[in-house]
Amino acid sequence: MKLLTVTVPCFNSQDYMKRCIESLLPAGNEIEILIIDDGSSDDTGKIADEYERTYPNIVHAIHKENGGHGSGVNAGMQLADGMYFKVVDSDDWFDGDALEKLMRTLRNFENRKDAPDLVVCNYVYDHLEEGRTKVMNYRNLFPIGQLCTWNEMGHFRPSQYLIMHALVYKTEVLKGCGVHLPEHTFYVDNIFANQPLPYVERIFYLDIDLYHYYLGREDQSVNENVLMKRIDQQIKVTKIVSRQTDLTEVKLRYPKLAAYLCRNISIMMAISSIHLLLIQTEDAYRKRRQLWQEIKARDRKLYTKLKYGTLSGFTYLPGKIGGWATLSGYRMAKKVVQFQ
Repeated sequence: MKLLTVTVPCFNSQDYMKRCIESLLPAGNEIEILIIDDGSSDDTGKIADEYERTYPNIVHAIHKENGGHGSGVNAGMQLADGMYFKVVDSDDWFDGDALEKLMRTLRNFENRKDAPDLVVCNYVYDHLEEGRTKVMNYRNLFPIGQLCTWNEMGHFRPSQYLIMHALVYKTEVLKGCGVHLPEHTFYVDNIFANQPLPYVERIFYLDIDLYHYYLGREDQSVNENVLMKRIDQQIKVTKIVSRQTDLTEVKLRYPKLAAYLCRNISIMMAISSIHLLLIQTEDAYRKRRQLWQEIKARDRKLYTKLKYGTLSGFTYLPGKIGGWATLSGYRMAKKVVQFQ
């Protein structure tokens, strides 16, 4: 068994996938790199095959019909043979020194019964062309280099999340929790980063800047205009995340984790609500009302928390004045925080 499986979903990634794969290869024979060619029409498949021929004990090229990012991750989870599992988008990459430290850490956990279910690492927002980076760390949340549980976790800062880029799951935890991402849908990383968390009993925080998250392409899914065009997919994922976990049950065992998961739903509701307001059509306003009413009908307790006890409630204020106030607050916050 390999120590780590890294899945690289690729769709027409010929221009940047080599940077990603080359950053993984230094881990040598202890890593398994699954390049998932998701029905590409460029040379992505040829590049994947070339890497497999050159590194047959490390790289496996998987060719499949186009199903979207989630489909690629699903394929990787199904085929994974590593003790741990990591997803790396094809335009992102690993830091070399950090990867060496990660592999050394995983090696130390091999064959241990108390091996962590989740290893958390820092990630880096990388505006490569502009020469700007911003490291997101978790020193305030977890003890460095020690096993802990959710009950020993600190408090999240407003801009702090356990996103996919920070997470290295134990493979058996992923497979055991039944996570399966929808096809042809963006924003599914939210599902991957949330659904398995209640199944995690032991956490290990490794204070290394491992994952470089590339920012700068205009077609990225986090771009505001792109998100507005894909709002139905954002709504779909928001609904899935809001119903995938029984927060009342989680709270009985891990109250801090339950609060974090609730905050995640709140943020996703806020993002959906704000961008539906930005679209400014009657259909968008209807979808906004419908999203909130579905939450209310399914889980009144969660609805009350979201509406009156979290940030998302301020994005669902009544009437035109309420909508104007929401957008004014959003634009002001965007200037201050500079979301991208």
